[in-house]
Amino acid sequence: MKALLPYLRLFKQHFLIMGLGFLLTLVSLLAAMGLLSLSGWFISAAALAGLTAASAAAFNFFTPAAGVRFFSILRTVSRYGERMTTHNATFSLLADLRVWVWKQILPLSRQQLKGIRQGDLLNRLIADIDTLDHLYLRLITPMAAALVMILSLYFFVAWFHLGIALVLSGFLLASWFILPWIFYQIGIKAGTALPQAKQTLRVQLIDLLQGQAELSLFDANRDYLQRFYQGESRLYANQYTLAKVAGLSQAMIILCHGVAVLGVLILAGFAMENAVRTQPLALSQLMNHEPITGAVLALLVFTAMASIETLQPISLAFNQLASSIASAKRLNSLVNQTPDIIFTKQELAPLSNTAEITSPSLSLSGVCFGYPQGLHLFEQLELVIPKGQKVALLGPTGCGKSSLLALISREYQANSGEIRLNGQNINSLSQCQLRSAMSIVSQRVDIFSASLKDNLALAINAHTNDSKEIESRIHQVLQQVGLEYLAQTEKGLSLWLGEGGRTLSGGERRRIGIARVLLHDAELLLLDEPTEGLDNKTEREMLALLFEFAKDKSLLLISHKLTAMEQMDHIYLMNNGKIAPLAKDTLPVTPLPMEHSL
Repeated sequence: MKALLPYLRLFKQHFLIMGLGFLLTLVSLLAAMGLLSLSGWFISAAALAGLTAASAAAFNFFTPAAGVRFFSILRTVSRYGERMTTHNATFSLLADLRVWVWKQILPLSRQQLKGIRQGDLLNRLIADIDTLDHLYLRLITPMAAALVMILSLYFFVAWFHLGIALVLSGFLLASWFILPWIFYQIGIKAGTALPQAKQTLRVQLIDLLQGQAELSLFDANRDYLQRFYQGESRLYANQYTLAKVAGLSQAMIILCHGVAVLGVLILAGFAMENAVRTQPLALSQLMNHEPITGAVLALLVFTAMASIETLQPISLAFNQLASSIASAKRLNSLVNQTPDIIFTKQELAPLSNTAEITSPSLSLSGVCFGYPQGLHLFEQLELVIPKGQKVALLGPTGCGKSSLLALISREYQANSGEIRLNGQNINSLSQCQLRSAMSIVSQRVDIFSASLKDNLALAINAHTNDSKEIESRIHQVLQQVGLEYLAQTEKGLSLWLGEGGRTLSGGERRRIGIARVLLHDAELLLLDEPTEGLDNKTEREMLALLFEFAKDKSLLLISHKLTAMEQMDHIYLMNNGKIAPLAKDTLPVTPLPMEHSL
């Protein structure tokens, strides 16, 4: 239960609407019980009153009839209001939970999220949080409302007969306390396994859909489908078990309620018999209460019958608790992490003109870095990029070039050493300062499920909100990178690119990455294989565009190819965790092989 505490604390943000939902739930239960109880009394009292002409004439038909109509209307209105309010509170709570969880995950570094698949992360943000809606909607509200109604029922029945009130309320209270716990224990195994089964099936489905081309080419569809069907069977088995537990709990609630009604009927019968006996029964003496009459007997029996409205919701209250706890634990494994990269909140003052001239654009001094798994990449790494100069970093695949870029952009944190940007340690810069100071083209260009304009406008520094000016800049950059035909379609900049840019080719996605660099217009360009996947002609055109754009800027080009090396001011080779300078005349005419070493 401790796993649920962080999420229960968020409930206080919706205290008013959740309290209103709870109040309407009480009113709905009260109206349902009042309707059946009053109707039973009214029918019985009217029948008894009709036995003689005098009693029939004296009987007030209008007041109880109005009461029946009142409870009927109140039940309908309160039930509708309860559904609207409780579900609105649940959806608002889920929205806040997603925002809160996202805010907890957002500061985590790539290193902390390493090993968590995207499908698993998406499942936690959606399915696991959805599971937590049971806490308010199906656990807290029905259990609390049932407890209040049982206590209220005791005082109401005790006004007529103390013994019946003790038996009925005691039986209902025992059912309220014992039955949910019993069925929670029965379903805890399936409930705990259900979130994991959903997560596994979703990840398998994503793998199956995304890898459909490769699976078909290598005739591996059958194996993956078999795994998917096995995951589906495990999910269905857990759901079937929980459905059986839910059905059994409903049956037990009905059985217990039937026993309670039977007990009330027997006790009321004894009490009514005492009304016509000259010598009361011992049972009535023990109860220390006056005997009851026929109409009151009907009222108490129908009240006991109406109490099923109180018990029915609690049968499922604990059915999903195990799933909620399991989902909370899965979320806690993410949100309880302390970010290992923390940006300062305070904006530093701009550098003086002298510092701007004398300080290098980027410098790395004594940088050491290794992954937690034990892979050590860098040892006392040194690199200086003077202002306005172009530096190439070459090296075989897997030597750590992209990891170095991640250190500079603070996606990873160096174990030791210092990285300075314009003379300032990057650890002292705010996230906004760091991001605005550099433009990055990574190996993977992420395309969001949004329009062409949205995918490009995110790179523009927020110095203007003029939509026409932004669109004008985007059109200009699209023409520069050779994608103007996308904006010339019928939808223009509103062209939807789809998830991951599925409507685009690999070359188009790469050129969108380059377009973002041109739109961001930072002083330092970090390019990681910016022309990977482009043909030779397009590669030369894009590099010429980038070098023209970076004419007065600093540039670090990471590559394993030798294209455009003649335009570089400095060339370095990375291998075995070290960086060494290379002379242009010593470069081979072919790309560096994997085994190339210092």
